[in-house]
Amino acid sequence: MTTTRQSAADAATGRTQRAAGQAADRNGVQIQLPVVGTVSLPPGQDLAYIGGIATLAALSVIEWPIALTLAAGHLLASTRSSKALRDFGEALDEA
Repeated sequence: MTTTRQSAADAATGRTQRAAGQAADRNGVQIQLPVVGTVSLPPGQDLAYIGGIATLAALSVIEWPIALTLAAGHLLASTRSSKALRDFGEALDEA
């Protein structure tokens, strides 16, 4: 009976790992760089926002401490309501 429980737990762990992989594939951008290897980037929306802030700071439209504060606030807010978490829940439902 212990073997059955262990098999069920192993199967659940496998489904969870597959679901996590599916969620990561849906929301991340991975780039292969020759020297560094695989680099994972945040979703496109976050890259665009941070790129816009960086551009404003580079053009001296806003000061760099304000740009850092805006970028940090955005990253903190986006991790709380991350689309990846919602997709992970959906993938778990499918598994």
